[in-house]
Amino acid sequence: MSGRHILAIDQGTTSSRAMIFDQSGHCVALAQQEFKQIYPQDGWVEHDPEEIWQSVLAVCRQTLQQAGETGIEVVGIGITNQRETTLVWDRQTGKPLYNAIVWQDRRTAADCAELKSAGHEEQVAEATGLLLDPYFSATKLTWILDHVEDARARAEKGQLAFGTIDSFLLWRLTGGKVHATDATNASRTLLFNIHSQQWDQSLLDLFRVPASLLPEVKDCIADFGATEAQLFGRTMPIGGVAGDQQAAAIGQACLEPGMIKSTYGTGCFVLLNTGEKAYRSQNRLLTTVAYRVNGQTSYAIEGSIFVAGAAIQWLRDGLKLIDSASETEGLAQRLDSNRGVYLVPAFTGLGAPHWDPQARGAIFGLTRDTGIAEIVRATLESVGYQTYDLMAAMKRDSEAGSMTLRVDGGMVANDWFLQFLADLLDVPVERPQVTETTALGAAYLAGVQLGLFESLSDITSHWQRDALFTPRLSAAERADLLRGWERRSPEFWRREPEQGIGVGTELQR
Repeated sequence: MSGRHILAIDQGTTSSRAMIFDQSGHCVALAQQEFKQIYPQDGWVEHDPEEIWQSVLAVCRQTLQQAGETGIEVVGIGITNQRETTLVWDRQTGKPLYNAIVWQDRRTAADCAELKSAGHEEQVAEATGLLLDPYFSATKLTWILDHVEDARARAEKGQLAFGTIDSFLLWRLTGGKVHATDATNASRTLLFNIHSQQWDQSLLDLFRVPASLLPEVKDCIADFGATEAQLFGRTMPIGGVAGDQQAAAIGQACLEPGMIKSTYGTGCFVLLNTGEKAYRSQNRLLTTVAYRVNGQTSYAIEGSIFVAGAAIQWLRDGLKLIDSASETEGLAQRLDSNRGVYLVPAFTGLGAPHWDPQARGAIFGLTRDTGIAEIVRATLESVGYQTYDLMAAMKRDSEAGSMTLRVDGGMVANDWFLQFLADLLDVPVERPQVTETTALGAAYLAGVQLGLFESLSDITSHWQRDALFTPRLSAAERADLLRGWERRSPEFWRREPEQGIGVGTELQR
């Protein structure tokens, strides 16, 4: 058993990765390939499905070649994916009808607002645990059916298939034999009842989605078919699937109620495990499926930030202030304070707890002395402030006591950022030895299905801490920073003059 390994496919928002893990959770082979981000209009974000598919094939082949050269035995595959991103393809040819509409995309904001004003949000929230927001899959799917020629007619004839990225990859990997998803990805579509664990006909009617489009919903640990032999030289079973944030929680071994993790990738996503109980948030957070194993569902409260690592990418590729993300730590450390500079990275709207699809980014507090270091530091701090907003709402919802936050994702290599996070949140922050926990979680799921582990709970002993960051900031310093952030919140901008400083006064200051 010690020689058996799992290939994890981690199909993310900006890149596709393949990682091969041993039974101790150590990565022994890795390949990554970025792909193009498509922005047809303001607030629209798309991916080319064929480019995603080719990138997945390329990284899988690279890692399997590495494994073959060193005699590593790979016995199966786990898949994790960017959630909510929506595709529709032809059941006969497998060809997509349109680009993948990415979770960040805001084109259906007006449709969501119309449904909300018609009084449908309570129905949606009660069944799905979600809110009416263009973030989720249903309105994206409806948009494709209504805007691509003949799409709706073909869907009603059963000629088309809908899926999130996991479903599309399963279809392609199995040569069209499997049209399926798992409960975590299904729970992000606005079409799945998280209590009955079934597609909800009333929601299908609301969003005008033919049931024939939908994939079968399986447990996260299940038989998802096997790859076509010609893809990798042999067939391999696919034994586990989970959306990226749920996979990260599993990779972080957050398997008990009250455990909490935050992933800092393109966006930031905080999940609090609530066990068998699906708590209804009173603070505009989401109730979602954490995982489903052996037909038993565990739930979570989730807060979603649309822009985290994407803001660092913007500094690098958009503003060209840095050459690599690693430079941000030194630039932030160079300053003794943020010098009053705050960034609101609402490039594609704001997620929880604001849920404002129309918000756009802004930088406040600029002076003649502001330079690259101040803007970089403000960008890092903005992710911390958004995390604070989520954690504060989560604490109110769950009445949680003391918390320890487990973190992962690309941004957690930055020690300065994690210390700022611990200071701002006033909680200990733990970084694991394996920070690519999203891929690791997918590998664990497949490992259980394929017999490398007896059960999901067996993975708890594999989690190991790399570093612990404890709060150092005084209460007064923390409060001062948070007051500065609060003044940049959308709620503050919209206050009437008699309620506080209005936009015009703020700009004059």
